[in-house]
Order: sequence, then C-alpha cells, then structure tokens
Amino acid sequence: MYTRLKTYSDGGARGNPGPAAAAYLILTEEGKVVKKDSLFLGRRTNNQAEYEALIAALEAAASLGTREVVSHLDSELVSKHLSGEYKVSNPNLQKLWKEANELRRRFEKIRFVNLPRTNKYIQEADELVNETLDQVTRNHV
Repeated sequence: MYTRLKTYSDGGARGNPGPAAAAYLILTEEGKVVKKDSLFLGRRTNNQAEYEALIAALEAAASLGTREVVSHLDSELVSKHLSGEYKVSNPNLQKLWKEANELRRRFEKIRFVNLPRTNKYIQEADELVNETLDQVTRNHV
C-alpha cells in the first residue's frame, strides 16, 4: 500500500485514427517504478489513446491501494478537459472523460499535470507505446 504515487501516461495512434496503444509508469514519491505496462487498443484516434492511457494508469494506481495520485501526461487537451478549462464536445472523448472522472472518486486527492514530451518518464511511456505498436505491426504483416 502506497500513500502517494505518481503516474506518467502516454497514448499514440499511427494514423488518426489508426492502430493505437497506451502505456504508463507508476512511481513512488522517491522515484522507484512500482508498475509499468502497455496495451494495444485497436483502432483509435490519438486523443482517445491518450485518455485510455490515463485511465489504465489510474486503474493501476487504484489497484495498488494509493490514496493520492499525481497524474502526469503530455496531452494538453486531456489535461485541460480534466481541469474544466476546455469543454469536451467530441462524443467519443466525452465517454472517456466520464470514465476518467469516475476514477477520481477512488482517490482522496488527485492532480493532473501537463508535462512536455521531453520529460524522461513521458518519453519512456512513449517508447512503450511504440514498442507495442511495432510488435503488433510485425505480427500482422
């Protein structure tokens, strides 16, 4: 059980929409990676993949029993949707936004932080996304 964890998530699609994947890392406050994972999503837009990566990261953090989470992502759109700065007008993204908001209830405290793509943990999540997409692409050629 962890009191506070940090998540770093990224999603990506090759084509928009196209084959997509999501990945995340979960770290302790001291920077120790306690979990990381990636998953193939099928055909999605890039924004859908970003949301699904965040949702997977939050579900994993909740399963580890943490009460507080700081969620880092490089999608300005998703972070501004979640902060209420931007309205979610796309029906597909509305469903994912709703799911992400439902997950908020599983934590006593949650914060979303938009980071540049140059952050080393965001880059690592991005590498996991690309490895997953490369593997799926190789297996379907």
